[in-house]
Amino acid sequence: MTHMDPDAAPNRAGEPLDVLTVGEAMALLIAQQPGPLETVAGFTRTAAGAELNVAVGLARLGLRVGYLSRLGDDSFGRCLRAFMHGEGIDTRLVASDAAHATGFMLKALAVDGEDPAIEYHRKGSAASHTGPEAAPADLAGARHLHLSGVCPAVSASMRELTFHLARAARLAGASISFDPNLRPSLWPGEAVMRDTLNALAAQADWVLPGLAEGERLTGRSGAEGVADFYLGQGASLVVIKLGPQGACWFARDGSRGQVPGIAVPKVLDTVGAGDGFAVGLVSGLLEGLTVADAVARANAIGARVVGFPGDSDGLPTRAELAAFLAAANAG
Repeated sequence: MTHMDPDAAPNRAGEPLDVLTVGEAMALLIAQQPGPLETVAGFTRTAAGAELNVAVGLARLGLRVGYLSRLGDDSFGRCLRAFMHGEGIDTRLVASDAAHATGFMLKALAVDGEDPAIEYHRKGSAASHTGPEAAPADLAGARHLHLSGVCPAVSASMRELTFHLARAARLAGASISFDPNLRPSLWPGEAVMRDTLNALAAQADWVLPGLAEGERLTGRSGAEGVADFYLGQGASLVVIKLGPQGACWFARDGSRGQVPGIAVPKVLDTVGAGDGFAVGLVSGLLEGLTVADAVARANAIGARVVGFPGDSDGLPTRAELAAFLAAANAG
């Protein structure tokens, strides 16, 4: 049995959404001391989920953001719902499920910028039982749909939902961004992952792979080869993340460029940096920035995120982003 959220944060003044995204929200327990997870006695609870991170980041920048998901009717689910409300995310499309639990994950404390160990507990979660029937008839009025490769990896029904939303967005004339965000352990095999994500990318206007994952998915070598593949599938813009080196972009009209990364004094945790990049790019393009300026914003937010321990802690407000850029330029 499921029901929609009766206390969902309303759209401001009844206005339609700027962005809709879909995914699995999970409780995130971050170790309070370094070492193997089995030796850790204390954890700090927060929220996780690639698409949720993007929703949080866009909402902090002032965009009207809706999130589609399903949570268990349990303490983790109630905590996550309160978190979304606190961030100003529209949760009308977040269902509550009394029969299935909310997924959660454990994350080791990151040390010296190394990727922390992560352990997932999400099999059979409430979100994994979400399907096309959860999709709003009118895309909730959103002018943009953001998708990642995590959602279709969660379950077959989530995969159907993701493609359903992509088709609905195209019919509605909404723009679509897609971040492959590879999670190989969630897929039954490499070929299924590759074919599914490339098919989803073919529905998108803006494709945002990291260089290594783009090469893995396309079989092409180098940023230009990856971009040619996705432009050939119909994308109007391909932005390829290059880590500390920044990002390069290739557009259907033949324009291209590269924007250098921003040096950070200390990398604390790289998890969530790609989601921060998506926040910067999507917000910038929706606001009418040039591609180069949108990529610069994306680089900045991605750089800020790596200085914080939580997946979404470093996602900035407008004022925090301005302060970060001022400090980076002064340095």
